[in-house]
Amino acid sequence: MAERELADLLKQLHKTLQSKQYQQAGSILSRAKIALLGLNALIPTESTPSKHLQLARETLELGAVISIRLQDPVSFTRYFQQLQPFYALPEDKLPRKGSNASKITGLYLLLLLSDGDYAGFHTLLETLEVAAAQAGRGLEDDQFIQYPIRLEQALMEGSYDQVWRQTKGSNAPSEEFALFSDVLIGTIRKEIASCSEKAYPSIPISDAKSLLFLESEGSVVNFAKESGWVVKDGRIYFPQEDGEFASKDILVTSDQVIENTLGYARELETIV
Repeated sequence: MAERELADLLKQLHKTLQSKQYQQAGSILSRAKIALLGLNALIPTESTPSKHLQLARETLELGAVISIRLQDPVSFTRYFQQLQPFYALPEDKLPRKGSNASKITGLYLLLLLSDGDYAGFHTLLETLEVAAAQAGRGLEDDQFIQYPIRLEQALMEGSYDQVWRQTKGSNAPSEEFALFSDVLIGTIRKEIASCSEKAYPSIPISDAKSLLFLESEGSVVNFAKESGWVVKDGRIYFPQEDGEFASKDILVTSDQVIENTLGYARELETIV
C-alpha cells in the first residue's frame, strides 16, 4: 500500500515540477518522505528491497531539485548528504539507470564554488575521479561535472569574463545550474567590487558596467548605492581609508580597469 502511495506521489511531484508549482511540490514531498518512512527506506539497509531503494533515491533527488527551485541551498545540501549512501550502493543492489546522481553532484560542486569552498570542491572532485577510475570510466564526457570544473578553472585563472560567458545562454547544462550560476556571479561581483575599492579612488560608470558584469548603467548606479559608494558626474567614487571619498578623477580605460583589478584579485588570492 505504502509503495503504491509513494509511486503516485512521485508522479504528482514530477507534474508539479513541470508546471513550476514549487510550493505545492514541497507539500507533496513531505508526504512522500512519510511514505518512505513507512517503507523503512529513508536510509538504505541490507534488507531494503531494490524497488524501495529506487523509490527512495528518486524521492530524495526530487527533493534536491525542489530545494534549488525554492532557492534553499541548506535544504539542497541536506538532500545531497542523504543521497550519498544510495549513490554508494553497488550496481547489483541499486542500478544507476534512472538516477540523477551526476546532475545532483554537479549542482553540489557548483554550490561549493558559489560559497567559495574550494577545499570542499577539490575533495569531492578527487573522490569522484577515484570512483570513476575504479569503474573504468572518466569524467570527461559528463556535462554536469565538467560544467563546474570549467568554471572553477576560469576562477583560478582570474578569468571572470570567461565565467560570465559560461553562465550565459545555453552553456549551463540545465535550468537548475543557471540558478546557482547567478549566485556565483553575484559572489564574483562582490569580490571585484571589493578589489576595485582598494585599487582605485574612482572609475567611470561605463567601465563599472563591464567590470561588474551588469546589464545597464542603471544597474551599476543601484549596485553602487547598495555598496555605499558615491555616484557623481558619471563616475563612481570609492571610500578611502580615512572614510572620505576621492575628489580627484583618475582617467583610465575600461580595459585597464579590468586588467588591473583582476590582477589585484589574483594577487590577493595568492597571498591568502
